Amino acid sequence: MWARGARLVATDLLPTSDAFNVAHAREALHGAAPFTKGEKPGFHTPLDNFAKLRLWQLDDYDHVVFLDADTLVLRPIDKLFDYPEFCAAPNVYEGLGDFHRLNSGVFTAQPAPATFDAMLARLDAPGAFWRRTDQTFLQDFFPDWHGLPVTCNTLQYVWFNLPELWSWEQIRVLHFQYEKPWQDHAKADRLWPLIDLWRAYAGEGPVPDLSSLPDPS
Repeated sequence: MWARGARLVATDLLPTSDAFNVAHAREALHGAAPFTKGEKPGFHTPLDNFAKLRLWQLDDYDHVVFLDADTLVLRPIDKLFDYPEFCAAPNVYEGLGDFHRLNSGVFTAQPAPATFDAMLARLDAPGAFWRRTDQTFLQDFFPDWHGLPVTCNTLQYVWFNLPELWSWEQIRVLHFQYEKPWQDHAKADRLWPLIDLWRAYAGEGPVPDLSSLPDPS
């Protein structure tokens, strides 16, 4: 399917073992590694997350830039195509101590069948358990990952947890991790400027000038 210059291509889940699939099913994963910082929507299926590893099969391309479906691009990010593999922004949304962890909502990759095969072998090794699915796996597979600026993947909780990091003038990608802007949820009253911005881009109103938006209080 094509729309506004985008092409939607269906893909299969990875050919992982039954043991892997059982361990990473929603109920099993959420039970073994509960999400305590925020709520995942009802449609969250952990096994789906691993399908993004199929990016490494797109060997018609030299470089790819991955964006989660719950991200909103606010400024050009073309320069990311010049970055090496593997680049990702840190998973910072609670405190500065999280800079050592990556967030897989935005990353750069260089497709190669050999890399994909190596990934699949490590992913489904006997007893493997990836508590935050692809994100935990990618940090393990690329231990020397390159850090992108947080402005290339600004997580929505930064708004109320780390307001000193928030800069409308610099944010390139806004990422609605955990609760989604199209849902009714308990944190909506704290995130309304971000939700209103998403709704504007979704066609519910004029898109505002970013410089006119309020800063977090």
